[in-house]
Amino acid sequence: MFDIEDIRAQWAKQRPDIDTGPMGVIGRLVRVSALYSEEMGKTFAKHGLSAASFDVLATLLRSGPPHALSPNQLLATMMVTSGTMTNRIDQLEKDGLVARIPNPEDKRSVHVKLTAGGIRKIDAVVSDHVVVQKRLVEGLSEMDRTELNAILDKCLSAFGDR
Repeated sequence: MFDIEDIRAQWAKQRPDIDTGPMGVIGRLVRVSALYSEEMGKTFAKHGLSAASFDVLATLLRSGPPHALSPNQLLATMMVTSGTMTNRIDQLEKDGLVARIPNPEDKRSVHVKLTAGGIRKIDAVVSDHVVVQKRLVEGLSEMDRTELNAILDKCLSAFGDR
């Protein structure tokens, strides 16, 4: 694999007129993101989940008791289409990790609720996930992490996100 600075040097030879400084920052962010995702994906796979299924289960768990949300509430926390969300819910329901239950406020709609097995599964995965995340950032001091969070917040705020 090419070092990011090697790539920038190649561009400097081919196009000395362009500033590749941003390419270095973005290249590093993309590479770190890919490596982190790969490592976290190993944890999800060990538990028989994908990153997508983990996301649904974790969202339901962190929503607090009764660990149930409408499909639209789930959609609001994830950047997927409603069709994709339906497929995720269908698979998790098939695996016995969630159940569709009547919405207590509107009998025409449903909520997606963690089952007892789903709670056990996501509790175990989250415990392992946090250990992996800690390992992934252990090379950064607390001050490094604070500064990096502040810098990344600036990047996100440029998009109106945070």
